[in-house]
Amino acid sequence: MKPTRCTLFLAFLLFASFLFAQTGTVRGVILDANNQPIDAVNIKTSVGTGTQTNKNGFFKIVIPANEKVTLTFTHIAHKTITLTVQLKNGEDYDFYPVMSTTAEQIGAVVIDSRKRKAVEGITTLSAETVRLIPGANPGVENLIMSLPGVSNNNELSTQYSVRGGNYDENLVYVNEIEVYRPFLIRSGQQEGLSFVNTDMVQNVDFSAGGFQAKFGDKLSSVLDITYKRPVRFGGRVNLSLLGGSASLETSSNDSKFSTISGIRFRDNSLLVNSRQTETNFRPRFTDFQTYMTYKFSDKFHLNFLGNVSLNDYDYEPLTRQTNFGTLQDPIALLIFYEGQEQDRYRTYFGAFKANYFLNDDVTLKLIASMYHTTEQEHFDILAQYRLGEVNANIGDEDLGEVEFSEGIGSQLNHGRNDLDALIVNVEHKGTYEIDEEDNQIDWGIKYTHEDIRDRLIEWEVIDSAGFSIRPPLPDFINNQPYEAFEGPLEPFQSIRARNNTQIDRFSGYVQWSKQSKWGEHDLYTNIGVRAHSWTVNGDGIQSNTQAVVSPRAQIAIKPDWEKDMLFRLSGGFYHQPPFYRELRGFDGVVNPNVKAQQSIHVVLGNDYSFKLWKRPFKLTTEAYYKNLSNVNAYTIENVRIRYRADNAAEAFAYGLDMRLNGEFVPGTESWLSFSYLRTEENINDRGFIRRPTDQRMQFGMLFQDYMRKIPNLKLYLNLTYNTGLPGGSPSYSDPYLFQSELPDYRRVDVGFSYVLVDKDKQFDKGHWLSAFKDLSVGFEIFNVFDTFNSITNTWVRDVYTKRQFGIPNFLTGRVFNVKMSMRF
Repeated sequence: MKPTRCTLFLAFLLFASFLFAQTGTVRGVILDANNQPIDAVNIKTSVGTGTQTNKNGFFKIVIPANEKVTLTFTHIAHKTITLTVQLKNGEDYDFYPVMSTTAEQIGAVVIDSRKRKAVEGITTLSAETVRLIPGANPGVENLIMSLPGVSNNNELSTQYSVRGGNYDENLVYVNEIEVYRPFLIRSGQQEGLSFVNTDMVQNVDFSAGGFQAKFGDKLSSVLDITYKRPVRFGGRVNLSLLGGSASLETSSNDSKFSTISGIRFRDNSLLVNSRQTETNFRPRFTDFQTYMTYKFSDKFHLNFLGNVSLNDYDYEPLTRQTNFGTLQDPIALLIFYEGQEQDRYRTYFGAFKANYFLNDDVTLKLIASMYHTTEQEHFDILAQYRLGEVNANIGDEDLGEVEFSEGIGSQLNHGRNDLDALIVNVEHKGTYEIDEEDNQIDWGIKYTHEDIRDRLIEWEVIDSAGFSIRPPLPDFINNQPYEAFEGPLEPFQSIRARNNTQIDRFSGYVQWSKQSKWGEHDLYTNIGVRAHSWTVNGDGIQSNTQAVVSPRAQIAIKPDWEKDMLFRLSGGFYHQPPFYRELRGFDGVVNPNVKAQQSIHVVLGNDYSFKLWKRPFKLTTEAYYKNLSNVNAYTIENVRIRYRADNAAEAFAYGLDMRLNGEFVPGTESWLSFSYLRTEENINDRGFIRRPTDQRMQFGMLFQDYMRKIPNLKLYLNLTYNTGLPGGSPSYSDPYLFQSELPDYRRVDVGFSYVLVDKDKQFDKGHWLSAFKDLSVGFEIFNVFDTFNSITNTWVRDVYTKRQFGIPNFLTGRVFNVKMSMRF
C-alpha cells in the first residue's frame, strides 16, 4: 500500500472512531455559598480531559459513555469537590454544585460572574426555600413578600405591590416567557392558584426596581422564574388540608427529550371559613402545566410551556357580625345575606421557545406565545344590615348583643360581567458575548396583538331606613329621610358597557454590558434603551397610536478595599403603556387616548458581605426615588383596581429598603427585612394625598431552624408587620374627603416539619422508605396570634346623622394545617 493511501486510511479510521465514539456530557453552573456563579473553576476528569468554568460559572465537558468517570472541581478560594458518574451514550448530566470557602479564606469579592446578579440589582432565592416556607398561599409570591419593598396586606392573594406601585405594575416571566393573570378577579379568595408552579421551579430572580432595558415595560418590578430541565425520571407529591399537587419529571435515554409536568388542586374553604362572614363556599381551583425540551442538536433546542387553569368560585354568604369602635363606645354591624355569586375563570396558555446557539458567543432565540381567557362574574347578593350600639355591661346576660339600632338598611348588588381575551406574542431575542473584552450585547424585538371582548353590567341599590339612597351627583341634594324625594328611583351606582377592543404593540430593546477596571477597582456598566409603540382600535373607538422611548443605565463598582463592598447606581425612564384595564375608566368605557405612565427612577444600593460567627452574612441597602408623570389614578377594592383612565395626576415615591440575610443557624438561610416608603399623588392639581399603596413601614422576618438533639425536626417562621394602608372611600366619593387609615397588618405563620428521608438520610433497597428521595410530614399554624387584619372597608350609613361608617372587612383568623411532601 502506498504511503499516501496508508495515511488516508489511518485518517479515515481516526475520523470514524471519533464519529462513532460513545460519549456523554456533564454540564452545569458552579455556585458559591451566596448562590453566585464562580469563574475559573478547574475541572479535571479521571480520563485525562479537563476544562474551566466561564465568567458565568458555566461548564461543559464530554466524557466517555458506559464507564465510571470521576470529575474533580478545584478553585483557589474554595474547597475541592468530586463527582463520579456513569452516563449512557448521548446522555446529558446537569450538575449544580455549591463550593464552600476554605476555613482560612478571607473573602475578597471581585466583579465577575459571582456578582453579576448583584450588580444588576437582582435578588436570587433558593427554590427549596420557596417550597418550604409556610403561608396561606405558599409559593414564590409568598417568599417574595418577605423581601424589602414588597408588600401585600392580604394573605388570600398572591398579588403584591412593590415600592408604591400597584398590582398591575409587575412583570412575571417563566423561562423568558411573559405570563398573565385573569382580568376580572375582585378579591383574594377568588384568585385560586398563582401561575408559577413551585414544584417545577429551579431558580427565582427578583428585581424591585432599576432593572435593565431587556426586561419589559412596567413601572415597578421583575420576577424571573426558571423551570427545571430534568435529566432523569422523578416525581414529587404534596398533600395538605388546602389541596395537593403532583409533578413528574422525565428524560429520554439519549437525554434529548425531557419534560416536567405538574397538576395542582386547591380548596380555600379552610381559610375562608375562619372569617367573620358565615358562608356556603365552594371554591375549586385546578391547573395543569408542562414544560418540554427537545434538543435537535447541540446548536438547536426547542421548548414548550403549556398551562390550563380551571377556577370555579361559588359563594353564598349567610350572616356576618363585625364589632368595632372603642371599649367606651362599642358598635356592631349585623348583616343577613340572600343570594349568591358564581364566578368561572378558564385560562389557556401555550408558548414555544427556540434556542439556536450560532457559536460560543452568539445565541439567538424565537418565542411565540398565546394566552386565552374566558371569565364570568355573575352575582346577585342582598345584604340587610343593622348598625347599632352593643351592650358592654360585663355580667349582663345580653352582653355583646345589639340593643339600640343607629342604622337600618339594605344593599342589593347585581353583576353580569363577561370577558373573553386573546393575547398573541411573537418575539426574537439575541445575545452576543465578546469574551476577550468582557462585554456583551443583548437585543430583542416583539409584536403583541391583544383582542378583548368585554361586557360589564354592575349596579347597586342602597336602602337606608326604608328610603332609597340616590347617587351623590353634584346636581342632586339628598336630605332623606327628613325630606321626601318624589323623583324616579335610581341605583346608587350603575355601570353598563360593551367593549370590543384590539391593541397592536411593537416593542424592542438593545443594551450593552461591560466589565472593566477603574484604577484598582472593578467596574460594571450597562447601558440600554427600549422603545414601545401601540395602536388602540375597536368598535366605536377612534384609532389612536402612541410611542415611548425608555433609556436606562446601571453602574456598579467594587472598590479595592479589605471590606467586601459593592456599590450600585441604576435608573432611567420607565414607561407603562396602558393595558386594557388601564384604558377602561370608572364608567366602563374605553379611552384610547390614555398615555403611558412614566417614572424617572433612581436607585442607589450597597452590598456588604461579611462573616459573623464564622458564617457568611450579607447586608443589602437600597435607597430609591421615583418621579411619576401621566399617572393614571386608581382605587383598590380588595384586589380589584379601577382606573380613572385620564392621566390627570402626578406622583412621587421614595424610600429605603434593607435586608440582612445569612446563616443565623448553621446550614440554613434566614433574613430580616425593613422598608420605609412614602408615595403620594396630586390629582387635577388639588394637592398631594396618599396613594392607595402608601405602605409607610414594613418589617419582615423569614427564619429557618432545627432542633440540635432532633435535627430532622425543622422549624420555619414567616413574620410580617406592615403599617396601615389608606382605607379607601365609598363609590363615587371624593378620595380627598376620605383619608382614613386601616389598622396595621400583623401576621405570623409557622411550620414544623419532620424529615423521614432526605439526601443525608437514605435507606437500603428493600426498606419501605427506599423508594423515596425525600419524605417529610408537617404541621402549620397560619396567623399564630389570631390577629384580625383588614384589607378594605364596607361603608354603611347612620340613619340619624347620615354619617358613613367604614366597617373593616377582616381577613382570615388562626388556621391549622397538616401536610405531607414526598419526592421519588
